[in-house]
Amino acid sequence: MKEVPLGILGSGKGTNCRAILESIRSGLVAAEVRVIISDVFDARILDIAREFSVPNAYLPPGKFHTRLEPKAEIELVRMLREAGVELVVLAGFMRVLKSPMLDAFPRRILNIHPSLLPKFPGLEAWKQALVTGESVTGCTVHYVDEKIDHGDIIAQCEVPILPNDTPESLHARIQMAEHELYPAAINEVCRKLPD
Repeated sequence: MKEVPLGILGSGKGTNCRAILESIRSGLVAAEVRVIISDVFDARILDIAREFSVPNAYLPPGKFHTRLEPKAEIELVRMLREAGVELVVLAGFMRVLKSPMLDAFPRRILNIHPSLLPKFPGLEAWKQALVTGESVTGCTVHYVDEKIDHGDIIAQCEVPILPNDTPESLHARIQMAEHELYPAAINEVCRKLPD
């Protein structure tokens, strides 16, 4: 089975990125990370990229807060194509992707979200689950489309909400589930891609 060339996009600490890189290193995911790109200059995810000797870059996002400027998104497509990327993985990338990326990588962009979608899209989903008194939440890997946290679901993992949970303790358990679910789901998608 061929190793699928991945590009990882992230804005923060990169814990899912590390889980993916470790899973590839141990042979659990048939992929090769060609480039890691962040829209945050000093994001920890870029340190992780260097630690694993993966080419990495900072992409200046432009003036918008929730998405990339069109010219920045076109540059992102160019960077990914130049690296030979076939599958794009969002690992804490806090920008909504628009048509340049969606058109360049149709059904080739994956995201993980800390809830059982379609429940609780958007920011801090674990807090939303606590506030509404859910007994279970979890995480979802899905294809990215033009809406936020919306595309076709690939895989989900349930995480029970405990009586004494705080937002921090619940989020930590969801992240542990993410670190197992995301690499497994990526591997499943890679296996189904045409050679």
